[in-house]
Amino acid sequence: MDLLHSPLHDRHVALGAKFAEFGGWNMPLEFAGGGVLAEHAAVRNAVGLFDVSHLGKALVRGAGAAAFVDSCLTNDLGRIQPGKAQYTLCCDDDGGTIDDLIVYLRGEFEVFLVPNAANTAAVVERLRAAAPDGIEVTDQHREHAVLAIQGTLSDEVLTALDLPVDHEYMSFADGKIAGQELTVCRTGYTGERGYELIVRSEGALDVWDALIEAGEPHGIRACGLGARDTLRTEMGYPLHGHELSAEISPVMARAGWAVGWDKPSFWGKDALAQQRAEKTVPTIRGLLAQGRGIPRPGMTVVADDGGAELGEVTSGTFSPSLRQGIGLALLDRSVEDGSTVLVDVRGRQEAFIVTKPPFVEPKTREE
Repeated sequence: MDLLHSPLHDRHVALGAKFAEFGGWNMPLEFAGGGVLAEHAAVRNAVGLFDVSHLGKALVRGAGAAAFVDSCLTNDLGRIQPGKAQYTLCCDDDGGTIDDLIVYLRGEFEVFLVPNAANTAAVVERLRAAAPDGIEVTDQHREHAVLAIQGTLSDEVLTALDLPVDHEYMSFADGKIAGQELTVCRTGYTGERGYELIVRSEGALDVWDALIEAGEPHGIRACGLGARDTLRTEMGYPLHGHELSAEISPVMARAGWAVGWDKPSFWGKDALAQQRAEKTVPTIRGLLAQGRGIPRPGMTVVADDGGAELGEVTSGTFSPSLRQGIGLALLDRSVEDGSTVLVDVRGRQEAFIVTKPPFVEPKTREE
């Protein structure tokens, strides 16, 4: 299969990027001159710039578009006003997660969606099949680029370019860089204060160059998806295919806060309500290494006496912030926070403490 390229691919090549396949796209994993650790530190201590143009984009437009989307996806769009964004999930009838995505509510008649790269076609197809006459669902995956500027100094970079920075978390505003109109969304996937800029693909190079230039006095660093993964794992943020999947529901992922339980309907409501009431399904938990072990997806988690199997690691990494191994795991509900479990790390039984993420204090909502 031929991999898709970001509109910024040539810039990444020039910066010595190491590439990897992600959701059918050839995206930068890390850049020369530092790698994942340096890029991770830039976001936690200064500012980093990510190309996340592989993320999906879709537009739902027409009379009653917002109400239609609300009847399909889990979260309650009635909780927000136009100009705000919302995390939500697209579920199957059995409660399995087709995708998690961000909804940008532009108005009653227009909703913009940002699904994950590999799941965009499935989300669009499902919405199209359910859409009544008068509502159009358009796949705009290739029409827009998405640049994420994340970190403690992200405001300073955007301010230097006269872009808005004073809007609330999970809201968006219009802006312009180098003649390119864009949407400035106060969202991100790192746990730091930051923004995601949505721009037409043909304007992405101008926006990237302007951000790099404005960020130089603040120590900006181009960052790849490797650092994005260590940053999101420290926050305990789920990644579809790991903490969410056709087999892992929002209830199992402890994402019930993103479900509008009182809504009359949404895809998978009955199955999710049953899981919520019965409280028997396994759930996603955090793992904090007590030694030098680093958990990886697929590793088995057992009781501290080496006996009963309790679950499986879904994500794991070395935390650059904590300097120790951390992970997320789907564990039996009987496992209590604070208890010790063992993970089979390459044939060695390594001890981990079960905990509730995040592992690092989030700063997304700081004013």
